[in-house]
Amino acid sequence: MGWNYTDKVKDHFMNPRNVGRIEEADGVGEVGSVACGDALTLSIKVDRKQDTIVDAKFQTFGCGSAIASSSVLTELVKGKSVADALKITNQEIADFLGGLPAEKMHCSVMGREALEAAIADYRGEKPVASEDEEEGRMICFCFGVTEGKIRRVVAEDKLRTLEDVTNYTKAGGGCGACQDEIQAILDEIWGSEKPEKPKPAVEKKQLTNLQRINIVQEILDNEVRPLLQRDEGDLELVDIDRAHVTVRMTGHCSGCRAAGLTSNWIQEKLREIVDPTITLEVLEEAR
Repeated sequence: MGWNYTDKVKDHFMNPRNVGRIEEADGVGEVGSVACGDALTLSIKVDRKQDTIVDAKFQTFGCGSAIASSSVLTELVKGKSVADALKITNQEIADFLGGLPAEKMHCSVMGREALEAAIADYRGEKPVASEDEEEGRMICFCFGVTEGKIRRVVAEDKLRTLEDVTNYTKAGGGCGACQDEIQAILDEIWGSEKPEKPKPAVEKKQLTNLQRINIVQEILDNEVRPLLQRDEGDLELVDIDRAHVTVRMTGHCSGCRAAGLTSNWIQEKLREIVDPTITLEVLEEAR
């Protein structure tokens, strides 16, 4: 696979729990943005007498790791007191999934921030993350990450390198213009302390062609087509030749002005789950 995902991550991605939005929720937390590639809304229902979370649901626009992290988060918080739910860390979310690739740790951070925002909404307070970020200036304009957020995540997760910061916040992962500023923040926080040695990378298993075909088909059927069908569009898988996938847009998706954005999103999703070298060819429906 493109990333070394555990079976738990794949299970919660393919079969996410608690998808949706709670009507008359006691607290709602919204973090991220579609423009930045990740957005998450978490809604919670609270037994006010016991101050216990009795239900939680999520809606997300993001990668497989974002879906899996959000799914697990809703499972972790249900039945917990609000105080105990606030103690859940992004590392616990990742650990529950059996680990996430370093490059996807920002998905667990996003889940933790959505939980904090939902509980703050329930309590009528301002989320801690929002306070930090409003006080800081914008560092990464590509992904909308402020100095306040970088400082908070660096301190909480003991991040020591520029790569760590990018993995946990996405900051510095776009044009790269902010990387010197991020490094300056790290130098200020940690001084001359040497960063810990990175853990050795786990060797990735190669997929057989049959496995690749089955996974691509499953992603298209379960994750892509339902979204297209909401707008009376659809697609069909035409061919898979190693890392080259050909699909045909049908219905309202055929000839749509936003077809380019849609095809980019599909390609990134396939690269995320299956193989980072995948290329997507999109054919128009025959008229």
